[in-house]
Amino acid sequence: MKRRVLFVCAGDSARSLMAEALLRHYGGSSYEACGAGTNAQAPDPRALQALEHLGISTEGLTPKVIEDMADQSFDLVITLCDKSRHEYVPSPKVDKVIAWNFKEPTKRHCFCPFYTTARELSTRIKLLVLAQAEADLRKRAA
Repeated sequence: MKRRVLFVCAGDSARSLMAEALLRHYGGSSYEACGAGTNAQAPDPRALQALEHLGISTEGLTPKVIEDMADQSFDLVITLCDKSRHEYVPSPKVDKVIAWNFKEPTKRHCFCPFYTTARELSTRIKLLVLAQAEADLRKRAA
């Protein structure tokens, strides 16, 4: 069964777009990934460039506002910053909410802030996919 995951951040211009694309890439047909913002903005071209640098498709990535997702069911909602964690109100159609806190790439003080954020999200999402695959195997074996 395909798991539906929603990534939420403040603007849906970088972190949630990157997370959506990364889960689509690493989760394959086992996941349906969406991203949304509490205050959606245009995609930051640097976020898209960071994904492309990692070999991740940016096709179909468009910012969405969280209100547009309110009537949809999700197995998992992941907030990606403290602001979205405080602003996001889960609907009854959401099974589980977890909070990750990734610093806004424009406020990071490093050489390639968007690429660094994309790499960090990539690592966390790979671990999420691996952990879920192992849990599924244990359920099948039981």
